[in-house]
This record gives sequence, C-alpha cells and structure tokens, in this order.
Amino acid sequence: MSLETEGYVRKTLIPPAPPPRRLGGPLAWVRTNLFPDLANGLVTLAILASLAWLVPEALRFLVLDAVWTGTSGEACRPEVVGHPVGACWAFIGEKINYLAYGSYPAAERWRPNLFFALLGLGAAWMLWLDAPKRAWGAAYLFLVFPVLAYALLAGMPALGLASVATGLWGGLLVTVVVSMVGIVASLPLGILLALGRRSDWPVVRYACIGFIEFWRGVPLITVLFMANVMLPLFLPGDLTVDRLVRPLVGIALFASAYMAEVVRGGLQAIPPGQMRAALALGLTPLQATRAVVLPQALKIVVPGIVNTLIGLFKDTTLVSIVGIADFIRVLEAARADPRWSAPAVPVTAYAFAALFYFAVCFSMARYAGFIERRLAAGDAR
Repeated sequence: MSLETEGYVRKTLIPPAPPPRRLGGPLAWVRTNLFPDLANGLVTLAILASLAWLVPEALRFLVLDAVWTGTSGEACRPEVVGHPVGACWAFIGEKINYLAYGSYPAAERWRPNLFFALLGLGAAWMLWLDAPKRAWGAAYLFLVFPVLAYALLAGMPALGLASVATGLWGGLLVTVVVSMVGIVASLPLGILLALGRRSDWPVVRYACIGFIEFWRGVPLITVLFMANVMLPLFLPGDLTVDRLVRPLVGIALFASAYMAEVVRGGLQAIPPGQMRAALALGLTPLQATRAVVLPQALKIVVPGIVNTLIGLFKDTTLVSIVGIADFIRVLEAARADPRWSAPAVPVTAYAFAALFYFAVCFSMARYAGFIERRLAAGDAR
C-alpha cells in the first residue's frame, strides 16, 4: 500500500509487528514475583533454603513425633517410650481447663463460656461491615457487654450468680479480660485525647498534652507496679480496689495515650480545607469533626491503630509480674507440676503459647488488611 506523500515521509507502510508475547500461569508469577532479577532471586533462594530446613523440623516436632495421649510426663520421656519424642500435647490436653479458666470454680465455668460467646457476638457484630444496625452493635459492645461481663464473671447474688473472687480467675480468661478492657477503653479515650490536644482551648490542650506525655514517658511495668503496690498506700484505710481492677485501669490509661498519638497523626494528615468546607456548608465545628474530619483520619491510621492493639494484646503478659494469673502465668504453674516432668513439656508449653498469640495477632492483622482493601476500593470508585 502506497502513501501519497513527498519528501522525507515514508511512502510505504511498515508491516504491523506481532503483539508482545504475554507470559501467564504459575511460572510467570514465579518469574515476576520471586526471580525478577539476580538480587531478588538470591534472597528468594536463601528464604526457600531456610524454610526447607525449618518446616520439616517444626512438622516433625509438632506433629509427627508428638505425643497426643498420656496421663503423666512418663508418656513424653524418650527413654520410656523408646523413640524420639516431639511436642507433648498430652500435657496441654490434661491442663487445658486450667489454662483456660485458672482456678475459676468448675461448677461455674459455664459463666466464662457464656462470656466468651457474648464477646464473640459483639465482635462479629462490629467486625462484619455489612451487619445490620452496627450502631447498636457498638452500643452493645461498649456499653451493655461490660456490664453483662462483670455480672457473669464476678457474680451478682441478686440475680442468683454466686460471687467469684478475681483471685480465682486465670489463664485465657484473664488475658481476654485484660486485653478487651484495654482495647475497648483505649480507642474512645485515645480519640478524645487526640481531639483535646488539638483544641483551641489552652486548658484542655495542655491537660491532654500533659496526660499523653506522662503516660508515654513511663514504662508499662512501672505503671503496673504503681497500680498494684503503690496505689493502695494513697487510699484511705477503709477503701480498697480489687487487685485485678488496678492493672486494668493502668493498662487502659497507658494504651489510650499511645492511641491518642496514632489518631493525632491521622488528624494532622487531613487538609484544613476539609474543615473549612464543612463549616461553609453550615455544619458546626463538632458536627464537622464527627462527620467529616474524624472518619477520614481514622481511615488513614487503620494500620497504626491495629498495630497498637496488637502490641497491647501482647503486653497483657506483663500483668503476671504483679501476681495476676494470666495465660503465661498459669502456663508456668502448669508446667511446674512434678507429674509432668519431661524434657519436652517446657518447649511444648511455650510452643502452645506462641501458636496462640500468633493466631490472635495474625487474625487481627489480616482483618486490618481486609479493611484497608475495602476502604481503598471505595476510594477507587
């Protein structure tokens, strides 16, 4: 085909080139993501080599050579069973009730079970983004559930529930209670502190700054010791505070200070024009903050909020230092049982604790990733 042109313009068309070959399938994914260049390929090979050594060893210890049944440590001794022994899961099975409830009376353990069920209901109601009446779910989780939880666990004789001293609580029950109190209290308190730190009222602003900087400048272990040991010394002789409530208050205040700084970072990332535009539409400053600025700020800092909550959940193990029988403390007490004296028992106990904390923290992280993708999809639309 000819072109009716003169001079330097080409008079014939160049034959069209074939389209570039597009690789697909698993091999293409491996080439693109694992071996895009020499450096990435070497790192991939090093990681694969590490996994090739670690995974079989972990599988052998946790599953293949594990002991699943038994009534004492004799079942987990290599010299007794006559072959190498991995994890002593029989120990976990024997102690599972103690690990879950501590010394909570056996006849009343239906109450912690109901507590876990009500907590699961509230969490599912709040975390399911398309759940109906999520505002009611928030009211239930933040207002109704704490009252029900206290009545169930501590007891309420007027309702026929015998009192159970907090000194008998332990294990997973205490870990969940401490972490939930910290999470439920730290988020709203942190938001209020972050807003207060940006307030135009100097008294409110400096009070919030002082609170945040004080609690961020003190180690959590010091807070727990002060709450558990020093606080009773400053109270009147006829006034006492439950020994579990003391660290709960300390953890809630400590976590709220860190949460406030996370939320403040999100508030500072919102352009001032958002507030001015909302005010120009006739909204009051409070309405503009609640409906326009704060939702955008919280959306930005979802990773920071979840990171703080994960750290708080893991930090609950520190309450064992002040005598609270949390999950780690009862695990230590259980493995000290002379009936279960075997080399594999301590390793199994810590492996079980690691798997438990990993499962909870990984679930929180994955849900946060889901929320981020959901919000990003909303932006794309």
